[in-house]
Amino acid sequence: MAALPTFLPLSEAARKYGLDEARLRALIEKGKIRAGVIAGEMVVSEDELRDQAVTRKEDLPEYKKNAHLRGVPIWIGEASRKYGIPDRTIINWVKRGFIRTLGQDKNRKLVDEADIAYCAEVYNQRKGQGKWLFDDNGLPYKPKTGPLIPS
Repeated sequence: MAALPTFLPLSEAARKYGLDEARLRALIEKGKIRAGVIAGEMVVSEDELRDQAVTRKEDLPEYKKNAHLRGVPIWIGEASRKYGIPDRTIINWVKRGFIRTLGQDKNRKLVDEADIAYCAEVYNQRKGQGKWLFDDNGLPYKPKTGPLIPS
């Protein structure tokens, strides 16, 4: 059985997610977040709010747990061995902008270890190969849900 959605009062949602109430109201008006009225108070869907509020990978718990590595250089071959990810995959992530380049050390490209750790976390959660892991913003990819087509 699916979990029931959680709704928060507008003022509490704004405080919890660090958003202005006017911004929340605009998201509601645009249909980005579902809202309702309970006992005369406007409430919003916490799941949808979280999706709207988290627009940077740096805001995700998967990133924050390795934020202390931000700006720490690691070369791609070392990152591949340390995090168990094929170096070709890491190179593709760098090309797509999910991992910041910090410079060069002779012929080795240095990348941000916090970005590597975050990508590795998502890669390992989703079991990697053959799946979309990230959207264009570097956030974990969410498959579009549509109507089920009977077979």
